[in-house]
Formats: sequence, structure tokens, C-alpha cells
Amino acid sequence: MTAVQRDHRFYILLFLLFLVLGANTLIYRSPLTPLVLPADADWVVIGSLIDLAIVAPLLVLSLKRGKKIKVKSFIAWMVSGLVFARFLIPSAYFEPFAYMPFAAIGLEAIIVLAELGLVVLLAWRLPGIIRWIKAHGNSPLYSFPAAVEKRVGTHMLLRLLAYEMVMFYYAFASWKKKAPVGRNYFSLHQKSSLIAFYIMLIHAVAIETVGIHWLIHEVSPILSLLLLVLNIYTVIYFIGEIQAVRLNPLSVKNEQIFVSLGLGKRMIIPLKEIERIRWGKEAAEFNMKSKETIIFIAKDFEHVPPNCIVEFAKPLEASLFYGFKKSYTQAAIRLDEPERFKSLFS
Repeated sequence: MTAVQRDHRFYILLFLLFLVLGANTLIYRSPLTPLVLPADADWVVIGSLIDLAIVAPLLVLSLKRGKKIKVKSFIAWMVSGLVFARFLIPSAYFEPFAYMPFAAIGLEAIIVLAELGLVVLLAWRLPGIIRWIKAHGNSPLYSFPAAVEKRVGTHMLLRLLAYEMVMFYYAFASWKKKAPVGRNYFSLHQKSSLIAFYIMLIHAVAIETVGIHWLIHEVSPILSLLLLVLNIYTVIYFIGEIQAVRLNPLSVKNEQIFVSLGLGKRMIIPLKEIERIRWGKEAAEFNMKSKETIIFIAKDFEHVPPNCIVEFAKPLEASLFYGFKKSYTQAAIRLDEPERFKSLFS
């Protein structure tokens, strides 16, 4: 399907969504309502409930191009549609169906309770996961999220919690750790301004916190408190990011390349899945704007090219911010010692 066809599909779906919502609004909230609605309008209300609880949610979810329709998302939009119907349809007509929004909200509450159950299960199994990681001596950046997925589940909430736990670990519990060194370890940040960049951001956030908190507190104590909490979280995140970068250099072991750049970007590349590696000038001239390319280049105050482009035989999955995942067909990498890394593949 071409981009033009996708755009046409998007606008058609958007038109149908407005048509569904507009038609139902016109039926119940316009001067035509007494003329259109008969005395026994139950069948009309049923049609509207189908429109708002099934048709409209399907159209909304279909607007997200390339996304599969998930049951949980559909239920959430269905509940929203039924609640909207409760306010749109006059009480005289909606009375026989008044239970439906509450039933839908109850279904959503059951889903929320099930998710809370996953959190309890994670807390129950957390000591065992930590013992397993310590026994195997693996980096928590890779091993903790994988252990959570294996022992608890792959739900997005669990991936988000695993991400947060890893962040707090690196921010508060990793200061006695030393970065691994050896023939198969390669740093990505030491010849860049990445650490200085994050330290600068921490100072900026700290200064902003003091200034804005003092200015806003007189007007809105609640808003100033929220901004204070947000800024504290941001500083913790930057500290965790620095430690994650420092303690997780690129490594080649067990026939795999473990490459990461802080908390928000990591990938495991099996050597057997590498189709080709571009080096030197060929890599530097490569177009990195492709959405199929994941970039592992430390931030610097000037643009720097990659040392190598690793092309995969098939798309490989990478873990991104807050547990989100995406597949890529190649990785652009810049190392502090590119020649030493290249020697492993000679």
C-alpha cells in the first residue's frame, strides 16, 4: 500500500467517524429530534449504542496506521462510547439501557484489577529474580527486563515497571560497580561529550527547580509541588542514564553483540544474524535517517558519523524507552576503539 493510499484510507476513516458521531448527535440533540424519534425509540437507541460502543471505537483504532487492534484498547474505547452515549441520549430514551455504562465500567475495573494482580505477582517474584541475576553476574540492563518477561509476563505494565526499577538501580545502587573491561568490551562514550552533556542538563534542571518552585509556590502550591516531583524524577533519570552508559559498554560474548546507549536503547545482535558490516567511509556516508536504522552514537556537541553499519539478515527487536520495542534492519554504531572492534571480524 502506497503512502497516498494510506492517506486516502486515513481521511475516509476520519470522515466515517465524524459521520457516525454527527448523525447520532443530530438525532438526539437537534430541533429535528421530536420529528425523527418515535415514541417507542428502543430500536433507535440500540442502533446508537452499536454505533458508539462498537463502530466508533473500531474506526478510532483503525486510524492508527499499521497498528493491530488490541482487545484492551477496544474495551477502553467501548467504555468511553457507552459513557458518551449516556450523556448524549436523553434520559427518557436511555432509561431501559441505563445499566450498560455501569456494566462496561465494571468490565474495565476487572481489567485494572487483573493488571494490579500482575504488579503483586512481580513483587512476589522480585527477590527470586534478583537472586538469579546476582548468581549469573549479568548486567541488570539486559537481564532484569528479560527475567521479568520470562517469570512474570510480557504485559506492557510489567515492561514499564521493569524499566523504572532498572533506572532506580543505576541511579542509586550502582555506584560501587566498575565498568567491565577486556578484549571483548568496547566503550561508546569516552571520546564524546555525553557525560558532560548530562551533567549540564542536571545543573540546568536543578537551577530551574529552585527558580520556578520559588515563583510558582505563591500562586499554586500544588502545581509547584508537581513540578518539583517531576524535576526530581528527571534528575534521577539523568543520573541513571549516566551510570547505565558507563557500566554497559558494547560487549561481544556468547556469539552475540550486546549494545546499548543508556537506559532507553539496547539491543542483542546474534552474530549469525549479521549479513554485512560497512566500515569507515562507507559507514560515514550512510543515510541514517531511515526508520529501519537504530543509532548507537553518543551525543556530542557536533555531528559525528558512525564507525560501522551492521546490517541484519532479518529485522531484530530492540528495547527502547519505558519498555517499548521496535524492530530494525540495521544498526549504526560509533565506538571509541573502532579498529579493535573491527579486528574481531577480520
